[in-house]
Amino acid sequence: MALEVGIVGLPNAGKTTLFNALTKAGAEITAYASVTDKSNVGMATIADDRLERLAALVRARKVTPAAVRVQDVPGTGPALLGGLRQVDALLAVADGFSEGADPAGDLETLKLELLVADADHVARRLERVEKQAKSGDAAVRKEAEALGAVLAHLESGRPLSEWTGELPGELDPLTTKPLIAIENGPHGIDCKLEAELAELPDEEAAAFREGPSALDEVVRRLKDALGLITFFTAGEKETRAWTLRDGQTAVEAAATIHSDIARGFIRCEVIRWDDLLEAGSHAEAAKRALQRLEGKTYVVQDGDVLNIRFNV
Repeated sequence: MALEVGIVGLPNAGKTTLFNALTKAGAEITAYASVTDKSNVGMATIADDRLERLAALVRARKVTPAAVRVQDVPGTGPALLGGLRQVDALLAVADGFSEGADPAGDLETLKLELLVADADHVARRLERVEKQAKSGDAAVRKEAEALGAVLAHLESGRPLSEWTGELPGELDPLTTKPLIAIENGPHGIDCKLEAELAELPDEEAAAFREGPSALDEVVRRLKDALGLITFFTAGEKETRAWTLRDGQTAVEAAATIHSDIARGFIRCEVIRWDDLLEAGSHAEAAKRALQRLEGKTYVVQDGDVLNIRFNV
């Protein structure tokens, strides 16, 4: 399953414009939104020049970059923000273009919105659990006590990223997620320009830019915040990049590709991407002892090219 990021921001900050720039989805941009409006959902690819070089080496017929799922909610407030509880990180867009713009102040307001949404979520759950606790079940009473403490923490103005104890299960708070601030303005990213360039072929877009894509920096910050690495599968039929959390294993990499591959995992052939390029082929890499066999517990490294053997 692809990692997911949610885009949040105050009205007219440029959330949907950033969404379009990242996903090339062409979603409609409106000045006002309501809880009845649907979220925009799309996929944002992660640029990696290593992928193209590997694909050229093996003469891949299909090249597939790694991607993250992006969700743009149509506003703030507990009801709308609640739809982002399953995402892995948040991109917080602040207006830096308008007259009198205060991106830093807007970011603080947005953090408060997230805190209020968490407090509302915990309060609703506490209300349900307190009714269940009247049955006398000790475990339910304990959960009610824990939720009461969490709610008091939030109502004191502190996010749950500052909570030192163990949180009740399946709470999915917003204020513990990595929050990456994006200023839509002259001192940050021109989201409108990037959205317009996203509609052009890559070569034309690169010619218009005065340097690297600002979106690449957004994705880099996202990868750093989530602790992501990239591994590759390189074959003539398809060469593909995949994301994995730093510290995850070969069998978890297999599960990222397909659950059947993880279930039938036998072993994994591993070679560094640059070693494969230098050798010129998998066969030559094996002759030079640059390729090795690893088991399920091998910790995958950024830039590894994996060939997973399995039998279902």
